[in-house]
Amino acid sequence: MSDFAVIWDWLAFAIRWTHVVTAMAWIGSSFYFVALDLGLQKSPSLPKGAHGEEWQVHGGGFYHIQKYLVAPEKMPEHLTWFKWESYMTWISGAALLMVTYWVGSELFLIDPAKMELAPWQAILISAASLSVGWLVYDFLCKSKLGETPTLLMVLLFAMLIAMGWGYNQIFTGRATMLHLGAFTATIMTANVFLIIMPNQRIVVADLKAGRAPDPKYGKIAKLRSTHNNYLTLPVVFLMLSNHYPLAFASHYNWVIAGLIFLMGVTIRHFFNTMHARKGKQWWCWAITAILFILVMWLSTAPMFRETLEQSEARILTPTQQAMIDAPGWDDAQNAVMGRCSMCHSREPSYEGIHTAPKGVLLETPDDITRAAREIFIQAGVTNAMPPANVSFMEPAERQAITDWYRGLPKALAAN
Repeated sequence: MSDFAVIWDWLAFAIRWTHVVTAMAWIGSSFYFVALDLGLQKSPSLPKGAHGEEWQVHGGGFYHIQKYLVAPEKMPEHLTWFKWESYMTWISGAALLMVTYWVGSELFLIDPAKMELAPWQAILISAASLSVGWLVYDFLCKSKLGETPTLLMVLLFAMLIAMGWGYNQIFTGRATMLHLGAFTATIMTANVFLIIMPNQRIVVADLKAGRAPDPKYGKIAKLRSTHNNYLTLPVVFLMLSNHYPLAFASHYNWVIAGLIFLMGVTIRHFFNTMHARKGKQWWCWAITAILFILVMWLSTAPMFRETLEQSEARILTPTQQAMIDAPGWDDAQNAVMGRCSMCHSREPSYEGIHTAPKGVLLETPDDITRAAREIFIQAGVTNAMPPANVSFMEPAERQAITDWYRGLPKALAAN
């Protein structure tokens, strides 16, 4: 069990690394092409069918780029497709969701104070919810609302707020923010996989067959691409939020997420307008600042959290009871309570700590057994916790945690 925990942690790290790298590639290409598209200039020397051109300099050379609003007269010999950045970002993100939140559902996904769920129930809700957004969103885009982009964006915003609220009624705050990010990212990748790429393939097929491509396919793809552009920054925030309890551990995390989506719109509007050479809309930053101040205020507003007494009174699962009955529990618990709980508590007593780091609580047997693997990795196998060993955890205490965790397979088997 202990060796498996180490391997599993490294697997999660490798997947996260992949996810970050592929997301950087996707976001970079997405922002680049939006800026390029908005900055295209008309020229009398443009070839037939060309919409605009742009001259750029990079890496010691000059680039001359021309865009065809529908398609060129004939199929070019070389064509580069941009799709794998999006696909691999979603695939690696889904894998990270499974490795971290599904396998670690009792710690990171399930919040018994909100809803008592078995791991399989929580995982089923998690998986099923990700597809709901795409089905509703795609239906709206294909309806007459597709002709009114602003109204469509308002409805999409309302749906995201509703999902954030819904997630917060079921999952932990950390999982709420992460799932809302995954929910949105699923819409974005589905746009690429199910709409943008198929439409581009239709245009390419028409060119190869000598037919004039229908302009509607480019128009549809442009709408979805624009939506992706405005959703990117909020998704990045939601993915980073799991490191900041002030963002996810608030009772109002779903409202905070809604304000972040609005900030994504104001920030992207500033840059999109600038790239389109329509001036710099500085008012966007004023609104962004006001929204961020509201986010900070909400993060410390009065919250409704499970009390210490409620946690202590909760009935433990058979697995948790077996972990408590395992040899070495008392020593491991004493080490955690003595060296970790001053920060990882509902009301931290360590100076400068206002909220338990990453929302991990370590005050009760329920708390400790749910976080057993993390405690073993952070304070047993490694010296990551406490940071800089500020609470002076002794080697013998780390050994007590390690011995208890390594003895769990035998204790659980006997149970």
